[in-house]
Amino acid sequence: MTAVRPETETASTGLLRFPPGFVWGAATAAYQIEGAVAEDGRTPSIWDTFSHTPGRVHNGDTGDIAADHYHRFRDDVALMADLGLGAYRFSVSWSRVQPTGRGPAVQRGLDFYRALADELLGKGITPVATLYHWDLPQDLEEVGGWTVRDTAERFADFAAIMAGALGDRVPYWTTLNEPWCSAFLGYGSGVHAPGRTEPDAALKAAHHLNLAHGRAIGVLRSTLPATARTSITLNLHQVRPLDGSAAALDAARRIDAVGNRIFTGPILHGDYPADLLEDTAHVVDWQALVRDGDLAEISRPIDLLGINYYTPTVVSGPQPAPDGTEAARFDGHGASAHSPWPGSEQVAFHLPPGETTAMSWAVDASGLYDLLRRTAEENPGLPLMVTENGAAFDDYVSPEGAVNDPRRIDYLRGHLAAVHRAMADGADVRGYFLWSLMDNFEWSYGYSKRFGAVYVDYATQTRIPKSSAHWYAQVARTGEITEPDAP
Repeated sequence: MTAVRPETETASTGLLRFPPGFVWGAATAAYQIEGAVAEDGRTPSIWDTFSHTPGRVHNGDTGDIAADHYHRFRDDVALMADLGLGAYRFSVSWSRVQPTGRGPAVQRGLDFYRALADELLGKGITPVATLYHWDLPQDLEEVGGWTVRDTAERFADFAAIMAGALGDRVPYWTTLNEPWCSAFLGYGSGVHAPGRTEPDAALKAAHHLNLAHGRAIGVLRSTLPATARTSITLNLHQVRPLDGSAAALDAARRIDAVGNRIFTGPILHGDYPADLLEDTAHVVDWQALVRDGDLAEISRPIDLLGINYYTPTVVSGPQPAPDGTEAARFDGHGASAHSPWPGSEQVAFHLPPGETTAMSWAVDASGLYDLLRRTAEENPGLPLMVTENGAAFDDYVSPEGAVNDPRRIDYLRGHLAAVHRAMADGADVRGYFLWSLMDNFEWSYGYSKRFGAVYVDYATQTRIPKSSAHWYAQVARTGEITEPDAP
């Protein structure tokens, strides 16, 4: 693959041009859109169990129906074609294909993904498959889930099944989406499935997810055509200290370690960072956890690195409240009495000033620029893709039947300008995937948050492209955006 560079913006037109071959796509995840949770052999995942547990998800919402994509995928692909998308990033429901996480595949499950890939290819849209987007088969969780090594073995078997079934159709393969969330929100703070609150379990899960990735890469490389591209997608935190104090700088180092380098260290550089091991030595026995040969497997070469970005992370040392107690923290990952940051529970998180989204996340495109530049500098020669970027706003249908979301357009324009600038400054970014194609089940927030470029009326399953969808369609067709106004 050859690096591509954008054209220099033209002052007279105010346009920023992306290079030919830049991939324009949108992304979704299986549990968030498919529905049909008990059809054609599919069995519960940890998200089915979690969402059906009272008090876990806003309003008691579940993914039982979601956006009904399982039954409507042909119409949804036609909509993608109307929007001029060049690629579609979807995930595979593990329990739809392999209900217990073990044994032979259910052919009806494989047939769904074959049909989806064929429909995409027939419309000239490149399928981009993610093997795991958080929906572990419940049967595997009941014997330890990601806290046990055997789950990494089971994931490698699942990867082999999918590569054998779709390897002739899908050119891009991602092992895991955001393993930080799987490990630390699922097993640390408990705000995601399976809802456990055990710091040592979170660190064990992180290592076993890394191991699962490495073993899956080995399987994919031995099964897929030589032209296939393999990757992992990480939600790297753009960590910034609140100020120049020693406490804030140390807080930023700590969160960078357990938020980023716990994955980039072993995957891209073959080892866990020493400061991470020191910060968490009282939480987990790393010598017992990491066995001989693990790091060699985890660091198998990948062809691309996917990066998800929404907002920066601003941190400091502990901040006392006026009454002398510790101040409430904001880390953008949902309310919980339990920290998702084992070994760094004392770090305080801060919401930067300025505009926020409906998720109460700060809008700051400079964080994406900084993240791309840092990742490129630390990993020369490794192509990057922005595999998720987007924003939730309080969208509604007007009396005329339209959904106008100018704030989302501004968000996307600003972040695409940041990608363009990072590319001009040397970052080898190959594509951009909008999160999300359509409104969907937003995990513990249920249906209360809308990230989609396409509005979904959940009562009727009507799809209405928002004004941002039409704007993005024009970008995808031309490869151009107008420069955002200076802040």
